[in-house]
Amino acid sequence: MKNTFLILLFFFGIIATAQNQKYISEDLSITPLIDGTLQTPEVNGKLPLAIIIGGSGPTDRNGNQQMVVNNSLKFLAEGLYDNEIATFRYDKRIVKQMKQRTINEKNIRFGDFIDDAVAVLEYFKKDKRFSKIYIIGHSQGSLVGMVAAQGGADGFVSIAGAGQEIDDVIVDQLAKQAPGLVDNARTSFDDLRANGVAYNYSPGLASIFRKDIQPFIYSWMQYDPKVEIAKLNIPILIINGDKDTQVQVSEAELLKNAKPDAEYLIIPKMNHIFKEIEGNDLENSKSYNIYNLPVMPELINTVSDFIKK
Repeated sequence: MKNTFLILLFFFGIIATAQNQKYISEDLSITPLIDGTLQTPEVNGKLPLAIIIGGSGPTDRNGNQQMVVNNSLKFLAEGLYDNEIATFRYDKRIVKQMKQRTINEKNIRFGDFIDDAVAVLEYFKKDKRFSKIYIIGHSQGSLVGMVAAQGGADGFVSIAGAGQEIDDVIVDQLAKQAPGLVDNARTSFDDLRANGVAYNYSPGLASIFRKDIQPFIYSWMQYDPKVEIAKLNIPILIINGDKDTQVQVSEAELLKNAKPDAEYLIIPKMNHIFKEIEGNDLENSKSYNIYNLPVMPELINTVSDFIKK
């Protein structure tokens, strides 16, 4: 996941109650494609609920992908639970589709993820146990969440969310990693935006522009995070880590500029998956596959304080 091309490489109810040593959990099926885990602390009266939306790729409810296990979203949820905040986190629909072998990447659209988030929000708006509902969106989930939150959330938290449209984000990434591909990428994105298809892309950009993926990229390009976050008239918290090698601090600054009244925090030493990084990029990369490395307490405390205001 160190390679930022992972943004694009993986584009692609019944209630069962369980309790572990500390966290009371319910596994919920919100729709035929959306399965997740609700964790509700035992408190007197109503409590706030945070819906956690994962980032790009086939990301499961815990923040993991096949052969990449860091439990970032699981640890975030448990930290909020310890602060008497309920959470619901869910597998992206493509996780279930891959398990069922029903996924067809040429039919995937960015709006599918928004529809799923809206369905989750609508489900919990009917649940009288919760006083307020907040949406927490991580990475790609930030844009998904800020659009879904327009449907009646009480607050929104962006963690490592981009501030530019996805084509501009990728071009900026290429400028750092493969500058020789920048001009071709920019031309191909412009063709895709204008015509809905791009043909003359470099083989080095096939992971982004191959035919079956283009409809998804095109659909993603229709959303500008700066425009979407400005539509929200609810409390907003924007967070990024200064050790994030996938989403730069400058992206968070763009969101803050678009919504000046939002709360804003850059967490020192925090990387893209909320882990503390003291050293170099090798340490950063290794953290993506350390299953028991905790997330930073400052993140949990900041989000908790924001939600409980």
